[in-house]
Amino acid sequence: MFWHRLLLLSISVSAWAQDPFEIQVFEYEPLPLGAYTYEAHINYVVDGTTEHQLHFSSEWTAGITDQIRAGVTILTAEGAGIGIEYAGVRFLPHFYAPRSWHLPVNLGLLAEFSFERSRFNADTRVLELRGITEKHAGRLQMDGNIVFERALHGPGTAAGWKLEPSGRIAWQARQSLTPSLEYYGELGQKRAHLLLPGADWKIRERVTWSFGVGMALAGAGNQVVLKTRLEFEFGRNKVIR
Repeated sequence: MFWHRLLLLSISVSAWAQDPFEIQVFEYEPLPLGAYTYEAHINYVVDGTTEHQLHFSSEWTAGITDQIRAGVTILTAEGAGIGIEYAGVRFLPHFYAPRSWHLPVNLGLLAEFSFERSRFNADTRVLELRGITEKHAGRLQMDGNIVFERALHGPGTAAGWKLEPSGRIAWQARQSLTPSLEYYGELGQKRAHLLLPGADWKIRERVTWSFGVGMALAGAGNQVVLKTRLEFEFGRNKVIR
């Protein structure tokens, strides 16, 4: 019974179009030197291939310059009857185009180097390149991510690069509350689409809670997912957005 549950847990990564550990559309969000953030990602599968499974990620990020930040994420997962398991680690350098360039949209690039245990992902080493675009129009904010992902070790290396677009539309209804609608997809042989309504609630000046419910529009895998993210800011004030 233990190995059966462990097998189900190991399938969880490959069954998703969107990474189960971090369900997030990345924004243009540079940090100055001396500023830090901690993010706790908690995602729970309500219905689908890997239902009743919990994924928890701890991400620490530090500002290097006004245009460069670096992060590290520790991955853990929990399945029925097996307790909490260490799943792997990720390293994330972020790069952002300076505002002084006066571009029509804010641009960024995130590289993610993922090292996961084989019981959670058959592709134990993965490279991800994520392009970030952002545009503001009054209270409206629009973010888009174009993600290219490639397995560097494991059975997925033969598949080459995968394309996974995602996007977010948000409206600042109040100073502390921003409802949003997010989309996550995977294009190619395995097509999947996930729509996620939610909101960001700024609980305190340096504490933000993001939450939402993901519902599959098409494709196999998980159909209903709950996601939440708590972000804490430390050190110098973040760059004013």
